[in-house]
Amino acid sequence: MPKVGIVMGSDSDIGQMSKAADILKEFGIEYEMAIISAHREPDELIEWCRSAWDRDIRVIIAGAGMAAALPGMCAALFNGPVIGVPLSAKVLDGMDSLHSMLMMPPGVPVATVAIDGAKNAGILAAQMLSISADEKSGGIRSKLASYKEDMKKGVMKKNARLQEIGYEQYIKEK
Repeated sequence: MPKVGIVMGSDSDIGQMSKAADILKEFGIEYEMAIISAHREPDELIEWCRSAWDRDIRVIIAGAGMAAALPGMCAALFNGPVIGVPLSAKVLDGMDSLHSMLMMPPGVPVATVAIDGAKNAGILAAQMLSISADEKSGGIRSKLASYKEDMKKGVMKKNARLQEIGYEQYIKEK
């Protein structure tokens, strides 16, 4: 079974990056998670990325803030898709990391989600894996379809409640 690699540069990122792990668990997708600093442990990052395919990793989700070198380095070293998660920081609110990931040079793409968008990174990784997944036993595609249907039902329920009680009461209940 293909896996997803989740990597972050600091343990301060784990709160956000765990959201990717949570959604992968929900879809029954195996993953491994690591803390590897692109700036402080370049040799370890090189080894982790270059050996990822042999460990059945088919998509890497890399979360980084500030200079955000981690996703780009992963994309340079790994021949599969890399999803970057720009993480907010005390300075510039994650805009610096967002721009770093968006402005990758030609030939080294990083698919980039919203700032602190690790949950969407997990969903995107599941969608990527679903392209070649075996669907005979309730596979990834059917789980994604159920997930989207559940989201739809949730919004419909909220709208029905709004129509029933009006916006003032709805706000009070929130």
